[in-house]
Amino acid sequence: MRIGLLGTGPWAGMAHAPALSEHTSLDFAGVWGRRPEAAKELADRHGTRAYDDVDALLADVDAVAVALPPAVQADLAVRAARAGRHLLLDKPLATTVEQGRAVADAVREAGVASVVFFTSRFTTRTAAWISAQAEAGGWFTARAQWLGSLFAGDSDSPFADSPWRQEKGALWDVGPHALSMLLPVLGDVRRVTAAAPGPGDTVHLVLDHAGGASSTVTLSLSAPAAAAGNVVELRGEKGVSVLPDSDEGAVTALLHAADALISAARTGRPHPCDASFALRVTEILVEAEALLERGTR
Repeated sequence: MRIGLLGTGPWAGMAHAPALSEHTSLDFAGVWGRRPEAAKELADRHGTRAYDDVDALLADVDAVAVALPPAVQADLAVRAARAGRHLLLDKPLATTVEQGRAVADAVREAGVASVVFFTSRFTTRTAAWISAQAEAGGWFTARAQWLGSLFAGDSDSPFADSPWRQEKGALWDVGPHALSMLLPVLGDVRRVTAAAPGPGDTVHLVLDHAGGASSTVTLSLSAPAAAAGNVVELRGEKGVSVLPDSDEGAVTALLHAADALISAARTGRPHPCDASFALRVTEILVEAEALLERGTR
């Protein structure tokens, strides 16, 4: 599968480009970015071609991986799907329901494969844990904490200057990760309650799930570095189950995501983390965001 990369920022350089270069069943055909000089630098580093024209890249590939802000990603994903290209997208799919639905509709109408990179869903231990807990069932409640220190005073993360993260905060940056853990185990969300009493961008959600369980979710990019980390805990008929730590990094997870895209393209069977699932995550986050905005008035 010939694949191109759209995006040249830190995530593209740290994760996407190395994974596309390393994958033995992909031909990393080129890079396009909104800054041509950055596209050339990234392409040169990985022995591929820089494109000035996104449509020229689309014409030369079977698929695209996207590492761009969600609003930019959504528009280009629609364009790529309509050109018949399979999609390896990033989370969040979009930050409006309209944009997210446009991507899901374009994927369905074009008959292309889509995989959205909810990072933890593509690590081996996490994927096995989610499958086991979904099969076990009988869950009464769950809690998820996704705490980052991106906006802590001593952070040196290259993502701290990301305009969309500064605008949207933890709800949209790490909220998709938490939802991608909870939904396959507890079922869809029927009702959302949201509050933002915490420091910085910290928000709290209470979710009522279709399976009968409830969950609480705490999200922040403002936690002290010593307090950062992720926890997912389930409690139910069979006791307590806690998400295991992963020993795989983002590049390895992306290799697994690329495997999933290749399989979906070959078989025609949708992946559980496809554009339709990512649209549902977007719908839940939009509802939570509206509640948070209403609560601050």
